[in-house]
Amino acid sequence: MIFVKDLEFYYNKKNHVLNEISFQAEPGLCTAVLGNNGAGKSTLIKCLNRILEPQDGQILVEGKNVNALSRNDIAKSMAYVSQKNPSERVTVYDTVLLGRKPYIAFEPTKKDHQLVKQVLKRMSLTSFETRYVDELSGGEVQKVMLARALVQQPKVLLLDEPTSSLDLNNQYEVLERVREIAKEEQISVIIVIHDLNLALRYCDRFLFVKNRKILAYGDKKVVTPEIMKIVYGMEVAVEVVRGVPVIIPMPLL
Repeated sequence: MIFVKDLEFYYNKKNHVLNEISFQAEPGLCTAVLGNNGAGKSTLIKCLNRILEPQDGQILVEGKNVNALSRNDIAKSMAYVSQKNPSERVTVYDTVLLGRKPYIAFEPTKKDHQLVKQVLKRMSLTSFETRYVDELSGGEVQKVMLARALVQQPKVLLLDEPTSSLDLNNQYEVLERVREIAKEEQISVIIVIHDLNLALRYCDRFLFVKNRKILAYGDKKVVTPEIMKIVYGMEVAVEVVRGVPVIIPMPLL
């Protein structure tokens, strides 16, 4: 579990990005962070693992104050996949193995290699393990970086627009795997995502950020046309198609 209370972040005192952010994300659940461009969604998840240092507030992971943890201990508790990832002349296998770095004292153990093999198989990347990352497409690189995060065996998984480089089929495959792993491993997953329909399909909780604060947080009941109008300035309809809730934009023509 991750518990956040009164989180505050600004680049200067006249330009607050986040103010009085409080919520908790339960193990085994996926939380979507939603809001319009510039709302501070990516900044929020970067504050959670201290990529950015918040000016105030408390962040607890399984009762441990993140501010008191070393970078190595943070990496054991939380894994982060950014929106953009560099492609390097390193094999997929070695790239994923880097996710075990917080646990490796001298050299990778048999357990480290077993975990890499398991995650590569789970992410349908086994056939890619000897290929170089700089030979892959943007979507393939994104899957590799997610695999690297998963071998960290985190308690909290932070994903910044994980489907932005993926084609339609891979978007659904990746989020299905993430949800599956979250439930099986009891990981708290926090996802910044723009595709509202993907969020509705694969996430359990929804955190709407507006005007530097949390506007609404809860289960699917908070995803209403009224909230969507406030956040995005657009009329929408929320319908159920074959048992799946779908958001239909209703722009004024």
